[in-house]
Amino acid sequence: MIPFTPDPIAFTVPQIGPIGPIPIPWYGITFAVAALAATWLATREARRRGLDTAPIADGIIVVFVLGLIGARAYHVIDQWQLYRDDLLKIVLPPYTGLAFYGGLAGGLLGMVLYTRRKGMPLWTWADVAAPAALLGVAIGRWGNFLNQELYGPPTDLPWGIAIECDKRVPTWPCGAFPFETTGFHPLFFYESLWSFVGVAFLLWLARRYAGWLRPGDLTLIYLMWYGAERFVLEFFRAGYNFTFFALPVTQVIAGPLIVVAWAIFLARHRADWPPKPGPAIVPIEEPESAV
Repeated sequence: MIPFTPDPIAFTVPQIGPIGPIPIPWYGITFAVAALAATWLATREARRRGLDTAPIADGIIVVFVLGLIGARAYHVIDQWQLYRDDLLKIVLPPYTGLAFYGGLAGGLLGMVLYTRRKGMPLWTWADVAAPAALLGVAIGRWGNFLNQELYGPPTDLPWGIAIECDKRVPTWPCGAFPFETTGFHPLFFYESLWSFVGVAFLLWLARRYAGWLRPGDLTLIYLMWYGAERFVLEFFRAGYNFTFFALPVTQVIAGPLIVVAWAIFLARHRADWPPKPGPAIVPIEEPESAV
């Protein structure tokens, strides 16, 4: 077991006049790093494809803001018992919960609205964003570790992590599972590692089969990859997952998502299956700004 339990607060900004002190959580810092990394990768992929990267700066704000709203809304619905007696906790810091599928829905809505307004090809830009979104998840999940959340059942495996008593769900109380000797499956790490592998896989596909893939294909593969990721890991989340008729909502969403994405992908390529390697996209140098 790994006995380390992190402090969720990175540092505290001292009081300045009537403002403060303000605690700065690691969760927020991790989210910011994830957003910057995703923006960096999306910019590189857009440039590699010969796309104008100028809209990314504004578009990423729209996508992340709506994604953040969606992720927060899903979390609040999921954990309504934490907020029903104090509704201000929904909008006031510190924020301690974001849910991916809410963020995905909000982010996709932001992308649709922005690309339509700017007359940009939606599916081409969705393919640019797909590996970047997975990279954001891979990094952002470490914020869950720093908050001591997103863990699975007790385990004797050497990489099991300690969870403080007040951070546990009722299923695994310290009375029955002593803090000193009980480790838990690090679901955050499993998802982070799975997502990092997914980033590498999507980037490899985008280069290896550049001539065969159609706009939107990489997005469909991303939906299948992450859907499988969440569907499998949800089996480890007994005790604190959002359910619908006793079924985890994540699996209710992920299962059909995988099937539909796979069916669409096969339908698009029924005439040119199996996949055929093609030349990589030749980068187009962006013109330098006039001085």
